Amino acid sequence: MIAERLKKVGPLFLFTVIIPTLLAIIYFGFIASDVYISESRFTVRSPEKSTPTGLGALFKSSGFANSGDEVYAAQDYVESRDALNALNRNQAFARAYSAPSISVFDRFPGLGGGKTFEDLYKYYKKKVEVKYESSSSIVTLTMRAYTPQDAKRFNEQLLEMAEATVNTMNERGRQDLIRFAQREVDDAKANSQKSASALSSYRNAVGIVDPEKQATVQIQMISKLQDELIATRTQLTETRTVSPQNPQIEVLAARAQSLNEEINKQLGLVAGNSQSLSSRAAQYQRVLLENQFAEKQLASAMAALDDARNEANRKQAYVERIVQPNLPDEPLEPRRLRGIVSTLILGLVAWGIISMLVAGMLEHRD
Repeated sequence: MIAERLKKVGPLFLFTVIIPTLLAIIYFGFIASDVYISESRFTVRSPEKSTPTGLGALFKSSGFANSGDEVYAAQDYVESRDALNALNRNQAFARAYSAPSISVFDRFPGLGGGKTFEDLYKYYKKKVEVKYESSSSIVTLTMRAYTPQDAKRFNEQLLEMAEATVNTMNERGRQDLIRFAQREVDDAKANSQKSASALSSYRNAVGIVDPEKQATVQIQMISKLQDELIATRTQLTETRTVSPQNPQIEVLAARAQSLNEEINKQLGLVAGNSQSLSSRAAQYQRVLLENQFAEKQLASAMAALDDARNEANRKQAYVERIVQPNLPDEPLEPRRLRGIVSTLILGLVAWGIISMLVAGMLEHRD
């Protein structure tokens, strides 16, 4: 009875519609394993950056915003081989998806599939899904498994690894920022100590704390000696005029001579040779400028270090969980009825197209 009906239907309809639909009914109705989906949502927040719209505006109103680079890093890590390697510690992931209760079409390695890590990674990519919505800055992490417990467990582990990835990047960035600034401070300290030691050595070598101040004192002393010399010469002239035979004339002349020699001596100490205060002042000025520059450089480096620490604190980023991984209470896949109906519709479409092509070819032949 069934054979006669199949003959009336025709082989084309049989192979394009009936057989594929029967196979779909068998697979979706009796073979395909139930798939449980665990979903979690998170975002990466930072106190510094601004967020555009949507939920980002809510975060912005609370003084926080998303950190885009860390979001993409967390997303890439979840889909990476390293994440699978961590999940598959002690073959946990492979055992969970190789259970005999899973259909041979759905389990790992499946029919004719390999058992290498790359094969497992290809299989893993079909079970995990990470979507990032730029408008809300929210990442949705979806994990498919064949038991509710496995779906939630692996989702939770991936979420923890994403948090660890963001924390590692954040800490490394903070350390790099502070380390470079600290290196500048250490170099500036070394230069400051070196210049201070050079200044102290110069002062000890010449026996003068500040040649410029010493020169000022010398000039003042020379000025006083010159005033005294003028007064002595004036007195000597008056004495010679009033009393040419006065015995004080020789004393005044000797005093004037002595004052003149002392003035010349002091002038020689101020300027006129390589050991004078003017020559030493030039050398001292160079050493002093180097010391002052090193001190300013140290102060600038220390200020930059404080700025780097403040900047590092402002750039802290962390994962904020919005939706915790759920424990699914019923399978969401496969959509059995939709799969059967889709197969039937596609078969009918294929049957109709092929029928029209065959009819057209027969008509053209006639």
